[in-house]
Amino acid sequence: MKQLLEKYDTPAPRYTSYPTVPYWTDSPTLDECIQSLETHLTPKESKLALYLHIPFCETLCTFCGCNTSITKNHTVEEPYVAALKNELNLYTDKVTSLKGKNLSELHLGGGSPTYLSDYHLESTIDYILNKLNPTEDPQYSIEVDPRRTRVSQLKLLQKLGFRRISLGVQDFDPEVQRLVNRIQPFELTENISREARALGFDSINFDLIYGLPKQTLDSMKYTIERTLELKPDRIAFYSYAHVPWIKASQRLFTEKDLPEATVKRDLYEIGRQLLEKEGYREIGMDHFALPHDKLWKAFNSNQLHRNFMGYSDSKTDVMLGLGSSSISETPDLFFQNQKLEMKYRKSLLDGIIPILRGHKLTKSDQIRKQLILDLMTSWKVNVPSEMKTHVFQFLREMESDQLVSWQENMLTVTELGKPFLRIIAMAFDEKLQLSQPTKPVFSKAI
Repeated sequence: MKQLLEKYDTPAPRYTSYPTVPYWTDSPTLDECIQSLETHLTPKESKLALYLHIPFCETLCTFCGCNTSITKNHTVEEPYVAALKNELNLYTDKVTSLKGKNLSELHLGGGSPTYLSDYHLESTIDYILNKLNPTEDPQYSIEVDPRRTRVSQLKLLQKLGFRRISLGVQDFDPEVQRLVNRIQPFELTENISREARALGFDSINFDLIYGLPKQTLDSMKYTIERTLELKPDRIAFYSYAHVPWIKASQRLFTEKDLPEATVKRDLYEIGRQLLEKEGYREIGMDHFALPHDKLWKAFNSNQLHRNFMGYSDSKTDVMLGLGSSSISETPDLFFQNQKLEMKYRKSLLDGIIPILRGHKLTKSDQIRKQLILDLMTSWKVNVPSEMKTHVFQFLREMESDQLVSWQENMLTVTELGKPFLRIIAMAFDEKLQLSQPTKPVFSKAI
């Protein structure tokens, strides 16, 4: 495996969208965004997911690549919550099919959504649920910071219909926590997990990260073992992305503190092995679930879906993002809100939906988007005949190394190939290949 990791040590996108954000070129107008929402929400059977971005955190985690606003001044809550409500009002005014539309999924992310007071949290959710009609079995989920989450918030969320909760954990090792400025004793995570279970939350997720500064095989083993003591239903085991030229806070530690590429992969492998030994199953890139969880069941029934919110157990036709930096998605468009919270609120005060940029998907984009989605949610994809020659050539070395296999037009990722899923997906990435016309040069054959 070490030789394979060295050979295919090639940067690759995470493919939370296709085209990926750096290749968004043909930005839609506001009218085009409204029309696309109208078109795809009009059918009665169409499903809507809503994402709310709450950017605030009281302290800065130095590993974080999210769009955040760091402040302990909670007076920022009131104007931001008012802006979220105003944004939803503008959409329901302009998109007639959104009024009273059935809501299948609601997810709160950030930042730290539990930064909000109980009052503002309840006010925001009540407002949304009064504007939109939940389906018979809606899926409400929220990201929480165990250092800031109160039991009163959990009780409120349970009352509002939330049954899924995602805990930011990252790592349990004290030295790693110190370096990434996230001091979070095990007991905090343990307390929130057990309180949530007692209140009836039936799907608890932990976010873990490998590749953080000063992580070792021993410290990773310790983190996974502590995680297994609490037995979350799902685990997102993400690779740390070091982008100090984008996130200056990542300069607070140096590249010398980070594990080398092969060690970083070993961190993932030891985590995967320990998780699978305890019954977790790898259901997609960086994600694991226990067999009783809906995510695993969706994988087995070929219903697994993936978008900017992550993996989901059901497909939605439209994802509408509210809040600064939120991204919305329809079958033919992506569009993103203003990133800066002040610009976001200013636009709404002026009565303007705060769209910053986006991308109109061509027919080719839509086909490739679905192929990559299939690959990311099932480990296999039926390659159109007109693409097969190119894809076959791109993956020829990977086939020789037994990372993928073919059966006529069906491309399957093998167990050995799972660590290289993002690189395999590059075979379908027309935008990347046009910008980098030479095929990635893999090191000598092994």
